[in-house]
Amino acid sequence: MNKVILKDNINIENLIYEVRGIQVMLDSDLARLYECKNGTKTINLTVKRHINRFPERFMFQLTKDEYDYLRFQTETAKDNNMSRTLPYVFTEQGVAMMATILRTPVAEEISIRIMDAFVAMRKYVSTNLLEQKYINNMVLEDHDKIKVLEDSFQKLEEKKKVNEIYFNGQI
Repeated sequence: MNKVILKDNINIENLIYEVRGIQVMLDSDLARLYECKNGTKTINLTVKRHINRFPERFMFQLTKDEYDYLRFQTETAKDNNMSRTLPYVFTEQGVAMMATILRTPVAEEISIRIMDAFVAMRKYVSTNLLEQKYINNMVLEDHDKIKVLEDSFQKLEEKKKVNEIYFNGQI
């Protein structure tokens, strides 16, 4: 898989999470990538000023359970700059919309890298699904072959029992 890495050796692909079956990025990660001076506050204010550009399919707030699960997955809240309030997450479309609104010196470059990371993640998932389908088909074929062998052995055992000859109590 292609690695999209920033100057601080941050692998953007590691900042993409799956929540509700959708690939998303945390507001805190976006604030860090876009080098927002006020962190998530800048992101949240930008969204509030342009709320009509961010329907729920572009951005949504995590539930407590989702937040706890994400904290568990990322090991600690402090390492990922997660605040005590429930964070917002942005889908690929939300990140693209954010890029059209944010005015930071690195916004354009980072947006391109983030889009590349989303594409790389889609390719990775797609490739893994194809590989998994191939493996599943092989397992099913092998299972059928094993079943045929088991049936053959069972018939051989039954045939062996029928052909036994007894003489004076001996086989």
